[in-house]
Formats: sequence, structure tokens, C-alpha cells
Amino acid sequence: MTGQTASSQQTDQQLRLLVGLVACVAGLTLVTAVVVATRMPVTFDLVMRASALAVLVVLASLAQVYVRIRSTHQAVHWADAALLIAAVLLPAPWAVICAAVGTAAEKAVTRLTPIKSVFAVAKQTITCGLAALILTTGDGMAENPLAHLDLLALAYAAVFLADELLVIPVIAIATRTSARDRFLADLDLRLGAGIVRFAVAVLALAVLAREPQLLIAIPAIVLSLQLTYRGKLRARAERMAWQQLAEATDAMNVVQMETVLHNAVRNGARLFAADRVEVEVWLDGAQQLVRGTHSAITYQGPIDQGAIDPKTTAVVSLVGDNDGENVGELRLCFLSPVALSEREQFTLRAFAGALCTAIRNATSYAQLEHLAGQHQHDATHDLLTGLPNRRRLQLETEDALDRRRGGRGVTALVVLDLNHFKDVNDALGHAAGDQVLIAVAQRLSAAAGQEALVTRLGGDEFAVLLRNLPAPALALYQAEHLLSTLHEPVDVDGMPLVVSASAGVATGPSESGFVELLRRADIAMYQAKRTGRSVAAYAPDNDTADRARLVVGGMLPRAVAEKEFILQFQPIVDLASGEPISAEALARWQHPDKGMVDPRSFLGSIERSGLLTAFTDAVLDQALAGAARWRELGCRWPVAVNISPRSLLDRRLPALVTRRLDDHGLPGDALVLELTESHTVSQLDIVDKVLAELAELGCMIALDDFGTGYSSLSVLSRVPAKELKIDRSFVTQMENTPSAAAVVRSHLELGRHLDLLVVAEGVERDSQRRMLWDLGCTAGQGHLFAKPMPIEEVVALISADDGPVRLAEPLHDPAAVVRMPAKRTPGRTARSSGTTGTTGGERV
Repeated sequence: MTGQTASSQQTDQQLRLLVGLVACVAGLTLVTAVVVATRMPVTFDLVMRASALAVLVVLASLAQVYVRIRSTHQAVHWADAALLIAAVLLPAPWAVICAAVGTAAEKAVTRLTPIKSVFAVAKQTITCGLAALILTTGDGMAENPLAHLDLLALAYAAVFLADELLVIPVIAIATRTSARDRFLADLDLRLGAGIVRFAVAVLALAVLAREPQLLIAIPAIVLSLQLTYRGKLRARAERMAWQQLAEATDAMNVVQMETVLHNAVRNGARLFAADRVEVEVWLDGAQQLVRGTHSAITYQGPIDQGAIDPKTTAVVSLVGDNDGENVGELRLCFLSPVALSEREQFTLRAFAGALCTAIRNATSYAQLEHLAGQHQHDATHDLLTGLPNRRRLQLETEDALDRRRGGRGVTALVVLDLNHFKDVNDALGHAAGDQVLIAVAQRLSAAAGQEALVTRLGGDEFAVLLRNLPAPALALYQAEHLLSTLHEPVDVDGMPLVVSASAGVATGPSESGFVELLRRADIAMYQAKRTGRSVAAYAPDNDTADRARLVVGGMLPRAVAEKEFILQFQPIVDLASGEPISAEALARWQHPDKGMVDPRSFLGSIERSGLLTAFTDAVLDQALAGAARWRELGCRWPVAVNISPRSLLDRRLPALVTRRLDDHGLPGDALVLELTESHTVSQLDIVDKVLAELAELGCMIALDDFGTGYSSLSVLSRVPAKELKIDRSFVTQMENTPSAAAVVRSHLELGRHLDLLVVAEGVERDSQRRMLWDLGCTAGQGHLFAKPMPIEEVVALISADDGPVRLAEPLHDPAAVVRMPAKRTPGRTARSSGTTGTTGGERV
């Protein structure tokens, strides 16, 4: 508003300067006329004629037609005709005085502002003086004016032109419009009206010269012409108004809100001759104020709370016709009070209705555009993490392959899968899992850099597109760097969780495109999981196996439902005596068409599927059924069953074990549950509760593949284990590798101090058996003693003779062996005694 005030002050100064200049010229003209008039003889007839013509000037000036230009009204009247008549019938000085006095009297009647009155008097004084000066060149003008018609035309043209030159600049400054526009506006009507007025003036002069009594008809002619002119002005104004309204409505028929408001402001200012137009929008998400003139937008921004002067501002609410919702306001602002005509008010309401519709259409379009953009974004982005999704990854990868095919640089795809993420969801809920995924997404995005594209494929699987790499080896380095960002624990509701992942890397360009590149990276990722590495690159040699794994995974639901899984049992023997002390149940898949399926191709798939509980139940049922059969033959060996660490997250597991023990009439110590150590076993409280309930049943816990997992010592401190199994990799290498022998020795020392039975897996040679015995190991398992066999072969082995079951010759003569206390008390192998015996304590 400060800028508008300064502009208004500048306009006033310009007006005062221009009016003052015109007044000075008029003042000199009037003073000169008065001086000359005083030197002329004054007669009664001269005074009467001057008085009559002054009255004529007053009456002609009152016969006005007003044209509003913004907040200023321009008057079109008949004063120029009266001035021409006065200049003909009176001496030049008296004509000037008559013009000044008559105009001053008329302005006193109409009560204009001082500056307007001064300008009107000055203008008429100057134009009359100019006409009188021209007419003085003709002799006998008053007696026979028609004889000097050319001189009359010249004088009137000078009056008309002088009037235009004086009025137009003042109107242009007052309305802040172009003088050229003001001159061209209604020029044809002004010229036509001027010619008519000139003709009426000439007619009046001719009547006065010959038949003065006919002057009584002149007022009627003038009135008729005045009404005709006024009608034409109004008709033209209405025609132009409707034309401009149609153009303004068409200009607002767009879908961009900014364009709608800008066009409304400019066209509204032009249509209603307003000094300023404001449009205020109140709709949610589109609140704003736009302010401007017909030529420029001066403000667009938040709605201000400036005061509105009702005298100088026309306010129209923008209300919808259908629902009556008020979407905002349209305001026409003028510099001074203006009363809109009935036609202007109607036009204003029509304009406001069109603007309201345009605003609502633009708002609806903006909402639809936003929704379309949101849908387009959602179609290529993950809703949880905000990362691009598989679809976006495909587009970017295909583009990168197209760009780099045949050129320099390497395009690589890294697929990352979080390890044991299902455990987090099962133990802490999906909300905690979502927090972990969001944290992982943020870390990967921060570490990948601008050139890479980090995406979420789904679940706990992410992919990173690496573009324009100098060499393929850098892809492995980048993948390791990405995984290193996950080492720091993730805070989930105040609980720090350690997150790890496995990554597979495949490089392009590939002729098969994105699908093939993703498949290769996925295969490499699963290869990394199987081998225990964090990162693996795609190797063609592993491709066939991975395809077979996918095929096998699709067969699992039917296999579980049809009970195609069978068990084989491998005895665990006393190293000294060669007698079995227990047996491990090993799951096998007897496919009806493919035959025996490699366990490595389906065990991992079962763990990741929803079939784990059903599979575990089937294995327990068959294993305990086998244990019941050999107990009927007098062998009280416990049966060892491998269970997934994920099963410990199921609170129903103890109830499942209890039901199967009861089904086969077995006590809890008939079952050994072998666990492979993992972060699931070591970190989650729910596991402690499940293990405690299993221990209450009497079931024994064995830690399988000890030393190859995540946190061996922490597992031993929390799991109530009774048995420790040394992984076959250490047993195989211990004869030739001192470090492997040291690991075996440390396991044995640990088991001795914790009072655990230690079982060595993978005993293949007699030399291994003897070395283990010398190191202090008392139990072993491997092909040296027996391969896994069906339950029928186990039964046949027990039934072969009446003596103890021996799977290897004793290391020593029984008479030379001292029996030591056993680590646990499984059943004796002798069928005849049926009593509980001891194992593992024999030494030379």
C-alpha cells in the first residue's frame, strides 16, 4: 500500500503541474481580454448579448454526457458550439470573458472539486480565445456568418483540437492510462458529435442572422441530438462491455490457477475501468491474493489483512451456483468513490460467476494433476521407504544398458537381502520391521552416492544400480561398502538391533536386459548366503543349481501336503567302544518324478516359506516314531532332530513337541534338539522362553556346527545345551592343519569345563577317530561308522544278533579300560538288559 500511496502522490503532483500551466495560460488570456475590453466602448446591446451568450455557455455546458474512465468521469457537452457562437457574435475580448464567466457559473452549479473547476474554466477560456482570434480575420462575420463558413470550420476545428490536446493528457494522468489509448477511445463518436455540434452552431448563427424567432426550435434540436449521442455512447459501451466480458471469460477458460487469476485481474481492470483489481482465493491448498492493473500484476502471495474502503472498493463474493461454496472475493478498487451503473453491476456479477467457475475448475485440475503425479510417483516408488521400486529400477537399468552398450564403462546391479529379517517381524512385530527397513533405506541411499540408484524390490530385499563404473571389480567394492553401513545397530524403540545382509553382484551390459541382470544378481546373492560370505559375484557355474532351487521351491507345498519327506538315521557312536549312543534323524525328499532331492536345495526354501511349522511337525513325528521302534527292541537311544532357529520364535513349538512325544509314548529325554547357532538364538528373549519350556519337558539341546556361526560363547551362556557338535570342516582338516586341531582341542576343553558331551561330525577315517580320542573326544558321527539309513535298516541292524550293536571295533580291550563318569546317560545298546548305561568315559 505504501507504493500505491507514493504513486497517487506522484499523480497528484503531475496533475497540479499540468493544470497550473493551463491556468497560467488561461489567466494571461483572460487578463489580456479584460484589458482590451475596458478600452472598447460598452453599449447596452453589447452587455445584453454578452449576458445572453454567457447563459448559453452555462446551458450548453450543463447538457452533458458522462463517460467514466476508472474513477474519473469525462464530460461530453455542447460548450464548444456555444463558444463558437459567442466568438462570432461578440468582440474577441468579450467572447473570452463570456466563456470564462459562463464556465465558472456552470462549475459553481455542478460543485466540482477546485482543481477540476479551475481546469474547466481555463480550458474554455483558452479554446474560446483561440476561436475568437481566428474569426477576427474575417470581416462582417456577425452580420453574415454563412459567408465565412470556411473560417467558421477552421475556428471550430481549432476549438475541438485544443480541447482534445488539453483534456486527454489530464485524463491520462488522472487515470494512469496511456494518452494514446485515451485519444483513440471513441474517437469516431467524438468526431461525429463534433461535426453535429458544429452544424448546430452554424444553423443557430444562420437563424439569428435571418429569422431570430426560429431559435425556439434550437433547444429541441440540441436535446434530440444530445439524447441520440447519449444512446449511441451507451449502446457502444454495452456492446464493448459484453464483447470484453466474453473475451475475459474465454481468457479464464484455462486449467492453470495462476493464469486464471492473472487474466481475471488484467481483464477485470480493463472491463470495469478499475484502478486496481484484487482476487482473493480461500480454497484449501490454493489460498492466495493476486493484485494488479490492466497492464501488470503487482502482487501475488499470501492473503494480507489490509483494510478495505467500502466507498472506493466494489466487493463481490465468488460463490458457486450449485453448492453455494464461497471460494473467495473479487474486488474492484478505485482511487475515489465510484457508483457502478446497473449494467456494470450485472456485468460484474456475470464476471464473478465465470471467475468462480474458473477457479474451481483450476483447483480441480490441480488436484487431479497432483493425484496423477502422486500416482505416477507411487507407481515407481516404494510407499514405506520412499525409494524407487522395481518398475523404476527396470526403466533406469534398461536406459543405462542402452547408453553403455558398445561404449565404455560398466553397469552393475547389486541385490541385497537382510539376514534373518523375518525373526524381527515375528519377535517384535511388523512396525519394528518397518523401522528397520526405513533405517536401512536411509543408510544405503546416503552411502550409494548420486550416480547410483537405490531401490526396494520388496520385503527385505533392496537393489542398487551402479552406473558408469570404470571396472567390474569396483562393483564388488561398492557392494561391500554398502554392507559396511549396516554394521552400526539400528535403534528400534530404544532397542539396538544388529542388521546384516548378503549381497549379490551382476555386471552388464547384458543382451537379455534388466530381467537377466536381476536374475543373475539374485542368484549371486543366494550364493553369498549359502557360502556364508557377505558379497558374491555372479558365477555361471552356480546358475543351474539356482534355477533348480527355484523349481524345487515351487514344489514344496505339495511335497509337505503329500508327505514326500522321509527320514534317514545316522548313528552317533562311542569312539572307544564303537557302540551307538544315539541317532540323528536327517530329512530326505523322495520326489515321485525326480527321485531323491538334494537337501541343500530345499531346506533353505522351507525356512523362508510359511511351511516351516508343518515340516518340523512331520520330521518330529517320523523321528519319534523311529525312536519308539528301536526302544521296543530294547535300545534306549535318544533321537536327534535338527530344528531351524526360526522355529524357536514360535511359542507353539513346546506344545508341538509335547504332543508328538505323547503320541509315541516317549519321555522328553528321548529327544535331542540340534540347533545351528545364529543371532536369533543369541539375542531374542522369546527364544529363552521357548528353550526353557523345552528343557522342562526333559528334551536335551545340542549345538550343531559349533564355531561356524555368529556368537558361539554368547549362545552357550544363554542356551541350556547338553551337547556340543564339532563341525565336520574342523574334523576333516585337523590332521593336516594345526589351526583346525587347535579349534577341536578348544571345543573339547570348553565341553569338559561346561560338562557337555562333545560329538565330532564327519569322522571318515580310523586315524581321525584315534586322534579325536587322543584329544579327549568320546563321541563321533560319520561314514566310518555308518551312513544315514532308513528306519528299516536300523531295525535290521539291531535285530541282527543278540549282543550289543557295534559299528566299529573297540579301540582297546575292555579289560584295559577305566570307566569315567558319563556326560549324559542315554540308553545302553544291549537289548537284553534294558537298563540305562553310561557312555564316553572310557580311557586307557
